[in-house]
Amino acid sequence: MRLILETLASSYPPQTPPVISFLSLDAENLPDISESYDVTAVPFLVLQRDGKVLDSVSGSDASKIRDAVERHAGKGGNTGKLGLPPALDATPRENGEEDGGKQTEESRDLSSYAPGSGDAKTAPEMSSTEGQKEELNKRLGELVKAAPVMLFMKGTPSTPQCGFSRQLVGLLREKGVRYGFFNILADEEVRQGLKDWSDWPTFPQLYLKGELVGGLDIVKEELETDPEFFSEYQAAPKGKGGMAGPEIQTAPISI
Repeated sequence: MRLILETLASSYPPQTPPVISFLSLDAENLPDISESYDVTAVPFLVLQRDGKVLDSVSGSDASKIRDAVERHAGKGGNTGKLGLPPALDATPRENGEEDGGKQTEESRDLSSYAPGSGDAKTAPEMSSTEGQKEELNKRLGELVKAAPVMLFMKGTPSTPQCGFSRQLVGLLREKGVRYGFFNILADEEVRQGLKDWSDWPTFPQLYLKGELVGGLDIVKEELETDPEFFSEYQAAPKGKGGMAGPEIQTAPISI
């Protein structure tokens, strides 16, 4: 998204007053702003004029973003500093040719080279790293199954530390879902490891029976498609859901 907006911004030459201004905000660190614009997924683009919202685009579809910007600000007057550079002319050299056909020491044929016992190692030993990763993956596999509904969030249900986590906690409470949780801000190893383990780069993350559902936007989509999506996990009247019992919470909270 940053590259898309930088490219668009560079296509509008500086003017007084400016035709358009671009601002970038961290949605997770500014939960009040995220909630005021109903941001449920990032990246999220909002176009305003005189304090009024003209349009919004969720996601990083370059064509949609460009169409929205040009519809309200007009097309830029130049290709921008980030436009594609002209192609470079290059003539391939013949095999082994350098500086007039002479093969130098730097360009000698190394296809038959093999390192000797006295040569320095070119890569670190990986056995210990692989062992640590295997141990972390085992821990993550246990954590996502610590409760039938498992929420990995920023903060805790009583004190969420980002707007997305707050909204997802509220949604689970509204649906009467009992769940376990893990505060990823308290364990950097889990926070970074879970991104790779689940192939999901953002938080919160919600799991059902050890399987990833997704973040806030995916959960909302599931509920729009199937209002009874959480029916199997409702252990309290709607509007009174909350954290699972202490025996379920022990593993995910003891960090």
